[in-house]
Amino acid sequence: MAPFGGGMGSSGQVCGTLSGALAVIGFTQGKTESTGRDHKMMWKLSNAMVREFAKICTPYGGTNCANIARVNWKDHSAVKQFYKDPDSTRKNCVKVIRETSDVLYSLMEEFSRQD
Repeated sequence: MAPFGGGMGSSGQVCGTLSGALAVIGFTQGKTESTGRDHKMMWKLSNAMVREFAKICTPYGGTNCANIARVNWKDHSAVKQFYKDPDSTRKNCVKVIRETSDVLYSLMEEFSRQD
């Protein structure tokens, strides 16, 4: 899942945290065999995660990595500064990752009780 970083291959696009959360949902709720079916709650859970992620990202102006990290992934010195400076916008990423993880856990627990 490393290529999710930097907004999908350092493109600044969709935050890899959301992609990772949806991957977890797919791994746990998706088909287990090619002729099988997705778990009935997978789509509802995925939609709820996307909506909650949008709320998490409201302070940053969007759900793309470019909105959250605010770093030019093509600029080597900017990326170096992003990782080394404790006051960089990397703290935004850490906060989004933590909040997304918490929400994912809560949603999965909530949806498992509805099953």
